[in-house]
Amino acid sequence: MNGATSSTPRFPWLKNYPSFAPWDAPLPVVPAFAGFLNAVRNYPENVCLEFMGNFWTYAEVGHMAARAAKGLQDLGVTKGARVALMLPNTLYYVAVYMGTLMAGATVVNVNPLYAERELEHLVKDSGADILITLDLGSMYPKAHKILTSTKLKKLIVCSMADALPWRSGVLFSVFKRGSVAKIDDAPNIMWFDDLLSNRGDYVKPAIDCHNDVAVLQYTGGTTGVPKAAMLSHANVAANTHQVARWHKNPVLGEERFLAAIPFFHVFAMTVAMLSAFEYGAAIIMMPRFDLKDCLKTIHKRKPTCFPAVPTIFMAINNAPDVANYDLTSIKLCISGGAPLPVEAKKEFERITGCVLVEGYGLSETSPVVCTNPTEGENKAGSIGLPMPGTIVEIRSLDTGDPVPIGERGELCVRGPQVMMGYWNKPDETANVLKDGLLRTGDVAIMDDQGYFFIVDRIKDMINCSGYKVYPRVVEEAIHLHPAVAETTVIGIDDKYRGQAPKAFVKLKAGTKLTQDELLVFLKDKLSPMERPAEIEFRDVLPKTLIGKLSKKELKEEEKSKSGGATA
Repeated sequence: MNGATSSTPRFPWLKNYPSFAPWDAPLPVVPAFAGFLNAVRNYPENVCLEFMGNFWTYAEVGHMAARAAKGLQDLGVTKGARVALMLPNTLYYVAVYMGTLMAGATVVNVNPLYAERELEHLVKDSGADILITLDLGSMYPKAHKILTSTKLKKLIVCSMADALPWRSGVLFSVFKRGSVAKIDDAPNIMWFDDLLSNRGDYVKPAIDCHNDVAVLQYTGGTTGVPKAAMLSHANVAANTHQVARWHKNPVLGEERFLAAIPFFHVFAMTVAMLSAFEYGAAIIMMPRFDLKDCLKTIHKRKPTCFPAVPTIFMAINNAPDVANYDLTSIKLCISGGAPLPVEAKKEFERITGCVLVEGYGLSETSPVVCTNPTEGENKAGSIGLPMPGTIVEIRSLDTGDPVPIGERGELCVRGPQVMMGYWNKPDETANVLKDGLLRTGDVAIMDDQGYFFIVDRIKDMINCSGYKVYPRVVEEAIHLHPAVAETTVIGIDDKYRGQAPKAFVKLKAGTKLTQDELLVFLKDKLSPMERPAEIEFRDVLPKTLIGKLSKKELKEEEKSKSGGATA
């Protein structure tokens, strides 16, 4: 890697690197779906997916993915086309994710909780031709509404009932009958079963791993405007292998992953789904995180690997009846998406006997950049060591030059997992990416052993349970209310989610508005995670000398109240 050796002083992390995961070992350059197809060939009869009592083998999921690829090609999907997936963790997500890539197209990950206007923006921005979703009342109506306002050619609808077992006359417990939407009969709407009405004889496209985009992963930035990180096949495959190597002794064909975090989130996509396929592991999928269901699932289904966000680990720690459940099957957990409190790590390891390591990543890096070693020293508050083949540098916020060990600066990343750039945003790309070096916007330090520590954030992004909430999106929704004159949104400390949005609002003269009234107004315009946890009405909002609303003073006020940090 760039001529580095174990004696290179520039890379102090090499002195402490795990022997079972050599930093400079070559990473394969393969399509992002290669690991899945390898598992289909090597473990055809093994369980690939579990979902609320239903099971599918690798052979079954592989055949479904092939039919999805053929079905998409029959609809006119060609190399480079974009297919948007608005799906929770289900068989459908895995099948169409793989089928899309195998057809040569690009996956556009979409949060099913997005409000209609957010969904419309992502579909328009990505230029998606096809949107795939579920027949649930919380998803289908939004998708149907944007058919006429976007260039979507086809809406493909998956049946939730078909993914679930029938038991004692009850269709399912997590989703109620009343939440199933009535599906319109129209030429541009089709059922998933019809997509799969073929033999799976899709045309295998030639994949240029470095230049073909596998995934458009939407993220924020210094402006707060969602934009798509272009992750190539090589990016995604490299990060999958980097993460898979971090497990010292995986038992191929026998590991069991618990996926309580959603695959449309880049952390879950790579760490909970793609990495599992490298082991030929079974993935136990949860449609959403529910503490009681999660504890029962661990107790009964015995997962061995459990990637999740800190709020999930803390919820398990604080469960009053946690002692009633056997959680000792878990061997390895990777925590990502948000800082992991040291006490939460210690308590979870005490309860389960597992190894829980904290990592760090971004959508722009597919996503994992650093992780604490699964064997060896885990430093409190550290995001750990760079992944194999990854160079992390701390550079001056003023000059951009590398700073000495122990000094703070901007964390910058160079490695095979670093994105190609932002979709249709050359100026934004040039601002964060130069010669393959990604400026993360996070302030960090590196100690003399090569461990990294995040100490501050440049971006205004709010980190809610590992999900990125963009102040500008919230502000734009609030501004839609006719009584609002000005608003600005910052992140405040939240005991459960880590951070939550707080809105400061100035009303137009002669108008009245309460917090409850505004929250009701925002209900169909923002996802639950994006809705402000607090709203404060003020006669005057702070501004800069040129009249721009300023967040700085508000952040300082909230910091002094809580004694903690704000976004």
